[in-house]
Amino acid sequence: MKPFRKNVALAIDGGGMRGVIVTRALSILEEHLGEPVHRFVRLTAGTSTGAIISAGIGVGLSAMEIHALYLALGRHIFRKSWRTALWPLTRYRYSPEPLAEALRQHLGDQPMSSLWDRPEPMDVVITAFDILENRSRFIKPYKQDYRDLPIADAVLASSSVPTYFPPVAGRYVDGGVGSYANPCYLAAYEAQFCLNWDPDETTLLSLGTGRDPRSIRSGQPERFRAWDWLHPMLDAFLQSANDQQVHLVETFFQRLDFRRFQVDLSESIEMDDPRAIPQLVRYGAQMAEKIMNDETDSAMGIEAERAPRSG
Repeated sequence: MKPFRKNVALAIDGGGMRGVIVTRALSILEEHLGEPVHRFVRLTAGTSTGAIISAGIGVGLSAMEIHALYLALGRHIFRKSWRTALWPLTRYRYSPEPLAEALRQHLGDQPMSSLWDRPEPMDVVITAFDILENRSRFIKPYKQDYRDLPIADAVLASSSVPTYFPPVAGRYVDGGVGSYANPCYLAAYEAQFCLNWDPDETTLLSLGTGRDPRSIRSGQPERFRAWDWLHPMLDAFLQSANDQQVHLVETFFQRLDFRRFQVDLSESIEMDDPRAIPQLVRYGAQMAEKIMNDETDSAMGIEAERAPRSG
């Protein structure tokens, strides 16, 4: 593995229980380096499950500790009840209380500003989507609007996936509803233009939560009815937005030491399926191996072609 540069940033995708992939990979990285992630990372950016992991690192938890929490709390947070049995007749599938309680217990009641007002400030950028104003929100510890916001509340807002959990404060939902399910471009911009880090001295690690296998066969879309388009369209948006973020970093931050890591899933794993934890742990080990061997991933489906030079 190539050594990291002076400044290290970490960006983590959304994905619910698939965050186990990231926590396992980071746990193995910690073992390799002999120190917890929060000792060498000074900027984290995360969406949904990525926000949970990013905030945990921000408050000083090791990746191993966060990994253990995912293993212990998955079934509690995504607990089956009358809501899941009757969904979609119910407004959302899961009660938000188990997740909110877990966040308060392990992140405490400290405000976002506590991450910044330290001898060594930690910048934690959390994405959420404001459905009343129809725009993404970037919650940062030094921004005046969010300084007093409890870290746990910011993470809960970023993790409130529509149909799974109700909106927070009646307006904030999962940051992945916008274009930032993969926040790597956001992290690159934050590092260079907000923190004024020299890109020649900066490493950005971007960790995905697994790429779903292709499930649509040739000729199948021709027989789709209206409802059959829902999942393919959603998957297409998420994958396209994901690839776009990677492509933007690769194109406009070329001096940055950018390392994107992703694993290909052999089967589709739902974000609310804690039964898949054993498979997710194995995928996490695969991602760790990619990190150690510098087997970076690149944007898929982005067709960039330079215009011919005139004259």
